[in-house]
Amino acid sequence: MSSSAERDSVVKKTHVRFASKGDDEDDEQDEDTLFDKRNDAGRKLRSALIPKPGCEDRVKVVGGGNGGRGNGGRGNGGRGTCARWVVTLVLCGSSLGLGMSISVLGPTFEDLALNVKKDISNISYIFIGRSGGYIGGSLIGGVLFDCMNPHLLLGFSTILTAFGMYAIPFCQQAALLTAFMSSIGVSMGVLDTGGNVLILNTWGDQAGPHMQALHFSFAAGAFVSPVIAKLLFGSDEKGTQLLNATLPVTKAPAPETAFNLKSSLKSMWAYIVIGSFLFLVSVLFFLLYSRCGTVKDQSHSGSGKQLVAKHHLALVFLLFLFFFAYVGAEVAYGSFIFTFAKDFSHMPEAQAAGLNSLFWGTFAATRGFAIFFATCMYPGTMILLCLLGSTLSSLLLCLFCNHKVALWVCTGVYGASMATTFPSGISWLEQYTTITGHTAAVFVVGAALGEMVLPALVGFLQGRFPNQPLLMYLSLLTSTFTAIIFPVMYKLASAPGSPRRKPSVERQIEADDSEYCRKESFRFSDFSIHACSIVGSRPRIQPD
Repeated sequence: MSSSAERDSVVKKTHVRFASKGDDEDDEQDEDTLFDKRNDAGRKLRSALIPKPGCEDRVKVVGGGNGGRGNGGRGNGGRGTCARWVVTLVLCGSSLGLGMSISVLGPTFEDLALNVKKDISNISYIFIGRSGGYIGGSLIGGVLFDCMNPHLLLGFSTILTAFGMYAIPFCQQAALLTAFMSSIGVSMGVLDTGGNVLILNTWGDQAGPHMQALHFSFAAGAFVSPVIAKLLFGSDEKGTQLLNATLPVTKAPAPETAFNLKSSLKSMWAYIVIGSFLFLVSVLFFLLYSRCGTVKDQSHSGSGKQLVAKHHLALVFLLFLFFFAYVGAEVAYGSFIFTFAKDFSHMPEAQAAGLNSLFWGTFAATRGFAIFFATCMYPGTMILLCLLGSTLSSLLLCLFCNHKVALWVCTGVYGASMATTFPSGISWLEQYTTITGHTAAVFVVGAALGEMVLPALVGFLQGRFPNQPLLMYLSLLTSTFTAIIFPVMYKLASAPGSPRRKPSVERQIEADDSEYCRKESFRFSDFSIHACSIVGSRPRIQPD
């Protein structure tokens, strides 16, 4: 009994008191220790997500840009991004040289005929030779790109194009000139096909702006080459006419006279300048091949296989027809708008030349702006806007082809509407199916065939029906055809059961939403911890 009484007295002597400041600090230290242990456990769990050497194929790191912190911080992700930008810049340089190589033939055509001592009409078949080589090179490039290193392939194609440009000013025979043009066309076709595929493999579903930059570089090269050929290295027309008037017909020209004749063809130096630029680009490709491997961001489906649409072959064939009509109409309008404005609309030559410059100027400028538009717009949206603009402008051109104001305004709108269709079409299809070298070759061949067939058809029919605006009819026909065929392609691509890759714009929106949710969860967690610290200062029962 006495012992129980003592225990009761002890219990009665216990009292309630609040924790002191020192006790609170000890408790906070205990809580901090607990959270540190939890953080250590979290770090151990996160460290399991970092891929170990040799396990990259078995472990997929979500958001793995910083996955290599254990191996030097952000260096791996930074080096990968830097390598992609270097590849993009080199590809844009090759596209710039490709545009210069293709468009330099027009301003220097008369000098080439003079160099081989032929009339212009007698060497017009060099265009056919180059186009045939371009188609063959596109097919060859599509096969080779899937079985060899792309940097090495593009390096060889670029250096072959450079050597061909070097050799053209020294061709004294028309047959030899045609052979060189055909070989240059082959290397150009390989370069065009490989550049489009490599930019897709490098950036994956983020390739939209970079694809637009690639094709803007081509348009910039097409704009620069006439400036190089005529403004920087313009031919001395007076000297050439004087030499032609003083040369005897029955005698061969003396060596000094031949040297003076060659020196008067200053525009031939444009081929040397363009060839030197292409040679520099080829050196950069070889450096990429020797210093770093192939930088790829190939988009795969969730199972790790390549994404292939349910109607892959039908989509490729329809896009072949789409690019056939689009590129053919683009080249036909750019080639014949000067003749149409001068002969049919009776505009002065200066205004007709300005109309031609307006078309190509708006074309190149819109491709430049499309680099920024592609960062915030879907490729399908850009295609729809282009189709709407080209259809409306071509319809107005058919109705008001004799009104000069309508001709100026609609030509500018038509040029801007035709600018981004080709790169946006490739980026759009990449959302639904993987574009390989074979697939890109089909697109380039379709574009090359349209470039050959439709301008020739316009030239043939315009001679038969000179009083009809056939150029405007062709523009309206091709715009209507492409506006009809694109919804069909979209229906096939989005058929039930067809896989689809999220565009970069949609992924960026989801990333922003997830970042916002993560920040809100952190705020709620901080509030919970703060509330727990307040509740933690609860009254505690301690013995006396």
